[in-house]
Amino acid sequence: MAEIHQTASLTPTKLELLPEWMAQQRWYAAKGRVPRLRRLWSWRLDDPAGEVGIETLLVVDESGTDHGHEPVVYQVPLTYRAAPLEGAHHALVGTMEHSVLGRRWVYDAPHDPVYARQLLELVLGRAVPQAGSQSDTPEPAVVGIRHPSWTAQSTVRETRVLRGEQSNTSVIYDCVDEQGVAEPLILKVFRTLQPGENPDVVVQGALAEAGTTRVPGMVGSVSATWPPVTGDEPAHGHLAFAQEFYPGTEDAWRVALRAVADGHDFTTEARDLGAATAEVHALLARALPTAQVSPEAVAQTVASMRSRYVAAASEVPAIAAYDHEIAAVFDRAARAPWPVLQRIHGDYHLGQVLQVPGRGWVLLDFEGEPLRPLAERTQPDLTVRDVAGMLRSFDYAAGSWEQSHPGGSAREWAEAAQAAFLEGYAAAAGRDPREDADLLTALQLDKALYEVVYEARNRPTWLTIPTDAVVRLLDEARKATR
Repeated sequence: MAEIHQTASLTPTKLELLPEWMAQQRWYAAKGRVPRLRRLWSWRLDDPAGEVGIETLLVVDESGTDHGHEPVVYQVPLTYRAAPLEGAHHALVGTMEHSVLGRRWVYDAPHDPVYARQLLELVLGRAVPQAGSQSDTPEPAVVGIRHPSWTAQSTVRETRVLRGEQSNTSVIYDCVDEQGVAEPLILKVFRTLQPGENPDVVVQGALAEAGTTRVPGMVGSVSATWPPVTGDEPAHGHLAFAQEFYPGTEDAWRVALRAVADGHDFTTEARDLGAATAEVHALLARALPTAQVSPEAVAQTVASMRSRYVAAASEVPAIAAYDHEIAAVFDRAARAPWPVLQRIHGDYHLGQVLQVPGRGWVLLDFEGEPLRPLAERTQPDLTVRDVAGMLRSFDYAAGSWEQSHPGGSAREWAEAAQAAFLEGYAAAAGRDPREDADLLTALQLDKALYEVVYEARNRPTWLTIPTDAVVRLLDEARKATR
């Protein structure tokens, strides 16, 4: 058990050490600001060898409150070592002088194999979380829950952190089962915390329990109850979750890009992907609650579309030339009949699907758009939103090829893939998404406007992909109403 030295002093303190480091992390949402942190809560895990301190801090960033932004809660797992961790300089947060233990090297814990192993042990029910401020005291507010469908007794051999993530940190585990058979796992540590159940855990857990092979097997999760940022009501939510990992597989984005570049017909793959999408939607409708659409839900959804247009026109004023046509598309969506609402993927594109040998298309990351409030991401929605997202993704695959081949066109490839996807979806679902044409057009337009804002702010050279799509969608809508 780790001994906590209650009266020891730290120089610098943890809250003095963290801001400069946090500001450089990809998961820190307030780019360009220096975090202004206060400690909210903490909990610990024990190192079986008794050498490494393992602490998870929950800190509140209040750097944006002076400008009207809400405080943000971040999960910051740290490890404390008496000597540098070999090969982990890139994960070094800094050093502190501990008045009892001497110099301590502080690391971003997911990069530390001791933390990574113990966090998975917690998920599997083989480790006990400890209080953050008292020695040898279990922390009942933190709970590791093995998913009922996961029965393997996984043993960890090595760990590494997945590169390139934006909003979370994922650890890859080289594991074996009881027979010594390779069983790779991935554990996602949520960095930004909000009260409520994370849809990645709930939605994927429901699908795994249904026995589908269209999602990775779910290993389990960690949840916690922590003090409120304001008010008196404690917050509860997920901290992490683990699932199967498929090394060496490719996501559909890479497969599609290669197909575009090689001039390969992608309609078979797209048709199968449409069928897989419909299969998952059908399972979600059975496994999780649905909702009849209400006038309030319609008004809220359409208002969100209109606000997306306002943001796009602000970034790219030329979009305002289509003001009336865009408004007409959204008006038709508001008047159209709406199907029953249900849980969906929420951020569906080619990068969220893997091509797994022997299983076909496997869907990932049911967290929804990370920048949307959690309360919105957990609500039933339109299945055609996922369909629209994938149609836009085919267009992006074609557009990315065109970016590197000026004068070339992959429009026929994109349109053929989109049509095949819709055909596959319709055949599996028993209903063609094109029967909800007004909704499908509006949601594609909404997604394209979102892309306009993103590209204008982050990748201006790609801006023509969504702006061309806006013009094309409006042209198609105009023809459909003649």
